[in-house]
Amino acid sequence: MTWSTDDIPDLTGQRAVITGVTGGLGLHTAIGLARKGAALVVTARDTAKADVALARIARDAPGSSVDVVSLDLADLADARRAAADVVRDHDRIDILVNNAGIMIPPKTETKDGFELQIGTNHLGHFAWTTGLWPLLDRSGARVVAVSSMAHTAVGSIDLDSLTPQGSSRPYKRWQSYGESKLANLMFALELDRRAKAASSRVVSVAAHPGYASTNLTKTGMNVRGLSLPGVGIHQISKIIAQPASHGAWPLLMAATDPTLTGGEYVGPGALGGWRGRPKLVGMTRTARDTELAADLWAASEAATGVEFAV
Repeated sequence: MTWSTDDIPDLTGQRAVITGVTGGLGLHTAIGLARKGAALVVTARDTAKADVALARIARDAPGSSVDVVSLDLADLADARRAAADVVRDHDRIDILVNNAGIMIPPKTETKDGFELQIGTNHLGHFAWTTGLWPLLDRSGARVVAVSSMAHTAVGSIDLDSLTPQGSSRPYKRWQSYGESKLANLMFALELDRRAKAASSRVVSVAAHPGYASTNLTKTGMNVRGLSLPGVGIHQISKIIAQPASHGAWPLLMAATDPTLTGGEYVGPGALGGWRGRPKLVGMTRTARDTELAADLWAASEAATGVEFAV
């Protein structure tokens, strides 16, 4: 059978937390969950953009309940603070979608000195999810990590990039992006293994949007705003990529499909995973490397200064 948003069950009484909803995949994921009755907690760095997103959610999902939390994933202290605020203000989390991210910027560091892509896409979400774990575990939540087809382009993760001294290799935008997305996928699988070993009811899965037209291609190449190459790529993407609303389908399936039991990877089912209705998809051998996943987990704990004890 082909999955569609009609297959999302009634989510009345459930709370969904989504990072990065000021546009693209996160916004459409939020709308899809809100339309089915979920109360939302959404995060954003830019409050002005958040107001625009809230207006869009209110328009497309009338009567929805939405709380906004300020979150900068490139600042580990802020990730911990934001998670503590959510735990303080809410009694449960039923769905967590770790969607926010950055793509192919010039060489830049997070506030804590890590390369921006691994620091934001992986380490920020690692610290954030660690802080949310008490509610996630109590609720038996569904945790969704958003990866990318770019994970297939790299054969490993340079764990030196998670150390204070950083990696000694030359910075390559696409390689670093691919490694950050591989880290997202490996985190989802390792969290699933640890949750099952601890008899936790948490279900950890991953998803990727295929080739979706979002603002990442336009703004990612220049962290300070637009860049000419980024605008050009974005215009091409609008022609050949699927819309962001369709790119959100795998995230929505991963977040709500009751048949998923943990460890699955959901992506578009057509054109080699570039677009189409979502289904379970494959991943690289590296993504399934349990030894590397354990090393990545330990390195992430050391880098963030938190112990993620599942």
